[in-house]
Amino acid sequence: MADVAGVTVSPSIGETSDAQKNVFDLGAFVGDLTLEEDPSSDDISLEGLEQELEECKNNDVVANILSKGTKLRDYTKGVENDLRKVELDSIQDYIKESDNLVSLHDQIRDCDSILSQMETLLSGFQAEIGSISSDIKILQEKSMDMSLRLKNRKVAESKLAKFVEDIIVPPRMVDILVDGEVNEEYMRTLEILSKKLKFVEVDQMVKASKALKDVQPELEKLRQKAVSKVFDFIVQKLYALRKPKTNIQILQQSVLLKYKYVVTFLKEHGKEIYNEVRAAYIDTMNKVLSAHFRAYIQALEKLQLDIATYNDLIGVETRSSGLFTRAREPLKNRSAVFALGDRINILKEIDEPALIPHIAEASSIKYPYELLFRSLQKLLMDTATSEYNFCDDFFGEESIFYEIFSGPFGVIDEHFNLVLPNCYDAIGLMLMIQIIHKHQLIMSRRRIPCLDSYLDKVNISLWPRFKLVFDMHLSSLRNANVKTLWEDDVHPHYVMRRYAEFTASLIHLNAECGDGQLDLNLERLRMAVDDLLIKLAKNFPKQKLQTVFLINNYDMTITVLKEAGPEGGKIQMHFEELLKSNTTIFVEELLQEHFNDLIKFVKSKASEDPTSSPDKPITVAEVEPLVKDFASRWKAAIELMHKDVITSFSNFLCGMEILRAALTQLLLYYTRLSDCIKRIVGGSALNKDLVSISSIMYEIRKYSRTF
Repeated sequence: MADVAGVTVSPSIGETSDAQKNVFDLGAFVGDLTLEEDPSSDDISLEGLEQELEECKNNDVVANILSKGTKLRDYTKGVENDLRKVELDSIQDYIKESDNLVSLHDQIRDCDSILSQMETLLSGFQAEIGSISSDIKILQEKSMDMSLRLKNRKVAESKLAKFVEDIIVPPRMVDILVDGEVNEEYMRTLEILSKKLKFVEVDQMVKASKALKDVQPELEKLRQKAVSKVFDFIVQKLYALRKPKTNIQILQQSVLLKYKYVVTFLKEHGKEIYNEVRAAYIDTMNKVLSAHFRAYIQALEKLQLDIATYNDLIGVETRSSGLFTRAREPLKNRSAVFALGDRINILKEIDEPALIPHIAEASSIKYPYELLFRSLQKLLMDTATSEYNFCDDFFGEESIFYEIFSGPFGVIDEHFNLVLPNCYDAIGLMLMIQIIHKHQLIMSRRRIPCLDSYLDKVNISLWPRFKLVFDMHLSSLRNANVKTLWEDDVHPHYVMRRYAEFTASLIHLNAECGDGQLDLNLERLRMAVDDLLIKLAKNFPKQKLQTVFLINNYDMTITVLKEAGPEGGKIQMHFEELLKSNTTIFVEELLQEHFNDLIKFVKSKASEDPTSSPDKPITVAEVEPLVKDFASRWKAAIELMHKDVITSFSNFLCGMEILRAALTQLLLYYTRLSDCIKRIVGGSALNKDLVSISSIMYEIRKYSRTF
């Protein structure tokens, strides 16, 4: 379809009046617009026509045109004519509205004038607003400047107020410090004075101020007055500690600690006076505590029970050698020298309160030294704990404690140095070592280190003394006089009982600490007592009596070690092996005493085959006397063995075990004899004289049931 360019005539505003007078003839102006055929249309290329037709096939307008069979050229001309007509109609409409357009133009021009006036007015407003903004900025700057000056003045006012508050001395404060009593209000006033004194001493700006020149003399007078007053007050309280029967701990906790700021004030503002107070307290407590401990030790000494003396050693004979031997000690206390007994209970009561001497003295009870030692150490621990905590709270110095307790430590050391060289109670010494160990644990749980060095020193002094006494026991065994110790009695020797009880006690006490050196010393002691026991046994004329003596002593030692606890270890095993070997020896000796011929025959010939030696075979005649002899007296012999065992051995159970072993061995010998007879030619003739094995077993069970 060819594009047709339409010509549109738009009259200007100036030509509006002429258009109103003369009607514009569009048809005459335009003329008859016709489309001539283009002679060159035949040259138009039809390439791509089919594609365009295919695309237009679905177009409704194209399809309608094609269905009517109208020629495209004619249809095109019709369309162009319609477009021309519509254009001419549109132009006529514009011409008709020309008056309105002129009116619209006037209105637009009036609006433009009004808007111009508005623009001028708004420009004026804009200039005025710019001027106001400048004024506001100036005001804002002035406001910020005023705010800054106000802030600076407030800071200056607060500092000045604080300065005035810190430097002035109110009359009420002066009255309290000069005329008031030392009480809680006085303490609070002292704190205020302390702050003022620190303020004028520390701040360099204050030192340069003129106000200080007026105030400083007054502050110095108040300081001197306060120092003098609190010194007199605290010294008066310290003197109260020296009064007899004063409960020092209650006075410290309820009175002195309430005024501990007095000491702080003196330390900060009266160092010389503080040193005097400190020295006065140290001197007072040193003397008071020293006197208390000295009196307590003297009271404890009256309660002491002497357990052991120089001669109370394992290898020393018990028979008195003089008129005055054992005059100081009751006979019933001798067992405590070597046996631990109830003395072990002190370790279970380690944290019980200390003994009160006058109560214990009223009951007329005497105590072994380790119990007095525990009470003294317990009192020392509790007193030291209280004093250490007080010194830390009141003075803020732990070193004061050591200066105070130099006196009590000296009193206790003096006592200990007198007691220890005269102590020959090895069990008591070991108990004291255990007590010190447990007291160290208690102080560690309390987190109080002030007695660490003292307890270590005591422990170090106890071990050498224990070793000395232990070596005395060891020497007494090595150098023992066998002739004076020997007694014609196969029952356990008192030296061996001492050794067993002594060893069991030390093993039991050492179980908790596990001191290896003590184990070595106990081994040395065991070797010494072994040698002594063998020497004593050799004094018996018969081998059987020697064996019985050794068995009784070994059995007694094992029993004592077992009663003490399961810690016997190598020493107990050693004696068990000795008991076993000597039991075997005794069984053989006992059987040979009653069945010597039978045993010799069994050991020499019963194991041989009767037919293996054709030159000298075993005959019935050779065996028959043995069989008949056994059958005639075996029960009586067993009864004699039973009586022999009963009278020989102290321990009933041990004796029965030995008898049972002997009867069992006898049964074995007789069984071998019976087996030998069965292999002898004609041995069946002796069957009527043979005792049945079941009969012997019955007798063995009978004696077993008896015990």
